[in-house]
Amino acid sequence: MAAKPSPITPNATSIAAALDGSEPLARLREALRDSQARFEAVRTILPPALVPHVQPGPVDAEGWSVLAANAGVAAKLRHLRPLLEDALRGAGWTACSVRVKVICR
Repeated sequence: MAAKPSPITPNATSIAAALDGSEPLARLREALRDSQARFEAVRTILPPALVPHVQPGPVDAEGWSVLAANAGVAAKLRHLRPLLEDALRGAGWTACSVRVKVICR
């Protein structure tokens, strides 16, 4: 039985090059970095058992969303919201309103 040849993709562009070469994709990558940086700034405030159930969400002109795995996690995050917002201000973000959203799975 003959082996199938590997598919050839001529002039394939790497993902990094595509992101750098496209203005909308570059903005998206920057927004993802911003969201992740915000999450790192507040991670130490979150109880360790809560961290695996929380994800950074989108950043927009009105603030930043934190995504919770379920309603219980969301309730705890809402109680921590003032501390999260203070941590973000302390890390240099001026627009630091935090919204909590439950991830629908």
